[in-house]
Formats: sequence, C-alpha cells, structure tokens
Amino acid sequence: MKRINILAVLSMSLSTLFAQTQYDAARITGTELNGTARFVGMGGAMGALGADISVIGTNPAGIALFRSYNVSTSFGFNKNMTTSTFGGTKVSDSRTKASYDQIGFVYSNKIGNKTNLRFLNFGFNYHKAANFNRQMTSKGALNGSSLSWQMTDMIIGAGLGTQNYYDDILDAGNPYSSLIFGQEFGHPYLGFMGVRTGLVDGYTEKDESGNDQFYMNGWDGNMGEYYSREEGGINQYDFNMSFNVQDRYYFGVTLGVYDVNYNRYSSYSETLTLNDGTDNGNFTLNNWFSTSGTGYDLKFGFIARPFEYSPFRFGFAIHTPVWYMLTDRYTSTLNTDVLTMPEPYTENLSDYLNPDYVWDYRMRTPWKFNVNMGTTFSGVLAVGAEYEYSDYSYINYKDYNGYELSSSNVATDKYLKGVHTLKLGMEAMLTPSFSFRAGYNYVTSAFKEGSVRYVPNVDTMTDKYIWFDETRTDPEYHNIKARNTMTLGLGYRGRIVYADVAYKYDFYKSDFFMFDDYVFADDGVTVLERNKSALIDHNRHQVLFTIGCSF
Repeated sequence: MKRINILAVLSMSLSTLFAQTQYDAARITGTELNGTARFVGMGGAMGALGADISVIGTNPAGIALFRSYNVSTSFGFNKNMTTSTFGGTKVSDSRTKASYDQIGFVYSNKIGNKTNLRFLNFGFNYHKAANFNRQMTSKGALNGSSLSWQMTDMIIGAGLGTQNYYDDILDAGNPYSSLIFGQEFGHPYLGFMGVRTGLVDGYTEKDESGNDQFYMNGWDGNMGEYYSREEGGINQYDFNMSFNVQDRYYFGVTLGVYDVNYNRYSSYSETLTLNDGTDNGNFTLNNWFSTSGTGYDLKFGFIARPFEYSPFRFGFAIHTPVWYMLTDRYTSTLNTDVLTMPEPYTENLSDYLNPDYVWDYRMRTPWKFNVNMGTTFSGVLAVGAEYEYSDYSYINYKDYNGYELSSSNVATDKYLKGVHTLKLGMEAMLTPSFSFRAGYNYVTSAFKEGSVRYVPNVDTMTDKYIWFDETRTDPEYHNIKARNTMTLGLGYRGRIVYADVAYKYDFYKSDFFMFDDYVFADDGVTVLERNKSALIDHNRHQVLFTIGCSF
C-alpha cells in the first residue's frame, strides 16, 4: 500500500477549477453518418453530386441541384455492441433500439431555362446527428490500483490534506456547501465522499526525526466492475436556401439548429484488500449525468461544373462553429461496506445539492472545412469523394455570463487535436428503377496520445497546481481511436415514389479507464505509474429505411 506525504504536495500553490472535460467536448462536437438511406448507402460522399436532402448539412449548395419538389422520411434500427478486455477478463454487452432518423422536404422554384438564375430552392431537413444509445460492461483484476487512491489524491491536490481539514470533512453536517464553497481551494466532491465513507483513511505517524506526520491512504483494489447505460442524441434541424446559376454553378447556405439530450447512468463497484492482502470489503459508486441544451450554426457551400460538356463537379463548404448553450446535471451515491468502518455507510450527493448539481455554460465548437468532388459515367455509375477537417483543440468553453472557463479550455487545447474525415461512395444503376450503393468513411481520433481526465498539472502560465473536474464524481473516460464505417444500400425509383434501404457498420476501439490512480514522485507532479486501461471494441450495426416522393 502506498502512502502520501501531505507536505510534499502542499509545498505547491493551488488553483480552484471547475471544468467540463475534453471528453464532454468531443462527445457533443462529434457527429455520425446519418440521414437518408441513399446518403448513408453512399457513405455520405454526395456533397458535389447533390440532389439528396441530406447534403443540406454537409454542402448546402447540393440542394440547388434539385429540379422538382421532394419529400422524404427515414427510420431504422441500431444495435450497439461492446467487448471489454481488462485484467484477463473479457465481457460483452449490447443494446438494440429503434430510431427515427430523418424527415425533410425541398421546394424547387424554377426561374427559367435561359436566364442566368435557373432555380431558387428552399429546403428543410431534420436528422439525428448523433445517437448516444449504448450500453457497456467492463471488469477485471485491479492489481492494487483503486478509485480510493484517486479520491485521496483529489483531497490532497485541493489543499485539504491536513488533519484539521480531514476532521472537518468527517464532522461537517453539510460539507459540500458550508465547508467547501467557503474554502480558498477546490471542491473535490468525490474525494469528500471517499473520506466520509472510509475509503480515504487519515492517520498520524512518527517520521524518522520523531515528529508527527499526517498521512492519507486509500486501499488496494482487488477486482473492479463498471456498467453504463447511455441514452439520447443530438437532433439537427437545417433550413436552406440555394440557387442554380446556368446549370454550372451552385450556391447554398444552411442555418442549423441543434437540440442536445444526453443521459448516462453508470455504476462502478470495487472489492478492496488491506496491506496484508486480506479482505477489506467493497464499495459501489453510482452516477447520474445529463447534458441538455441548444445551439446554432451556419453552413456555406459552393459547387461548380467546370467543363461544359462534362458531368464532373467539385465543391467546398465551410461550417461556422456551433454556438451552444448547455446545462449539465449530475448526482451520485457512494455505498461502502469497508471492514475498517464500524458499519456500512451510504453518502448521497443529492442530500447536499437539492437534488442535483446544475451548471449552465456555453460551448463553441471548431470551424469545419469540407472539399468534395463527384461525377457520373454514362448515366449509370456515380462516384463521390469528400475530405473534411475540424480542429477540436479550438473548442472553447465559457460560463453562463460569458467568462472563459480556463481549466476546460486548457484541457481541450492540451488533449484534443484536428480530426480528418475521408468519405468515399458509389451508386450503380442496375436497371432504370433499381440501384446498388456502397460507401466508406474513415475518421481519425480526436484525442492526443496520453489524454487523461483527472491527472493534476502545473499551469506554466501561472505556476499553479491545477486539478481538473473537482466537482465531478464520474471518474470514467474513453480515449477513442480512429473510426471506420462501411455501408451498403439498395434503391428503387418510380415515377413519383421512391424507397431506399441502407446498412451501416461502424467499428472502432478505445482505451477505457474506470478511474485514474497515479503514483507520484516526491515532487508531487511526476507520474511514476498509473492504473491500466481496458481495451474496448465498439461495433454498431444500423439498418435504415427511407420513403419519399418527387413531383
């Protein structure tokens, strides 16, 4: 069992920080391939080909290629599967749920055959930009690492690791408001819960000089098990105006409105041992976390057919940041049955926060840049390609009043990076009425190597010791790697009615940490060792149907 010398950590100056994390930022900023079945079946590589309602959200100029009215709606089923490998244990989990994915229309207004302005079109489309419905389980041997050590580090990192503070935390009737908010340092709710439930132990021993020295310890972890269930999504509502100039140049602008609804329940259980390896009971930490809010952006698009007698087209689009107004709510319970305590104990965060911690803030996503091209061959084969770039390190957080949330922005700048997306797609006409489609997407990871959530850092601008997320009690996080998506589709076109079906398969991996337990050098900053991550395989199957009419 390690023990922490309080004086080594308190020798540094401290800074109080509340933060949304880079993981929250990446979840809200990231979108998925979704829309009509034709769009999905072609891998979303239709920005330059246009004439599909879903390009309203990628290259708005693609709506200008419509020459008739169009109405469509899409729905389907999603199955998310995870497989966790950790500490020699492999477990799988899955969740299947129906989804309503898209509805939209285009009003195509013909101006003339010989005028420079040929069509002036208007469109609206709703689609589910992100689907959060998934379920995951992970468990395995901890080999001594423990969430109780993270709790210990959080107390000390907040400057509360003295005998007096330790006693105050144990004795305070209302610690999260009367004690914490009145202090100069931080608000380590998770650490406070650990002290009050016996997971963080404080004691005094004589040092080599015979002086009393106060220490804090966690307990050694034996086995850990994590479960989470996520729900909700990001709904996107796009309003478009576009126009066609001489059937060769196409311009469009889209106003996007976003509705965020994310909910997560997670439970982490751990069995503990004493220094001699004997049993010391167990604990379970339950967390409820949600994010809700709205945002808006603008998208500008252009498509050109540079050669008069060629169907080849190229285009580009620029998406402004999405300006979000968001609200986080969370609460938790910590149930312990530690044998060194006189009896089992339950700490409810809602007893002090009536009943949730609520935080209103603003978030600005980065700019997005898209270049695309497409062509047809003999009217029977269409191919498209797109490249998209967005630098996630430019995500910016402010509080409700517009003041910078410095710690959140430090986290996004330090641990997020530019995301590259490649989209490829094709459509082959098998008969005048039936078509076959295929597509592929590759999206690079948004996280830099070694991205972490709770590790303390020294801010080189102020030489202050920073601990991220002091009020949060949900310690888990994923470092998600590159994502691959493969799609297939079939389509039927009648004189008025059309119907499409698409199949999408997403797969990617992530390094998953149930918590962060660090062993520091005597300077209190240098990390000598940290707990191991679980390797998670994520797989998602989606079947999507679209019904529409063109008239």
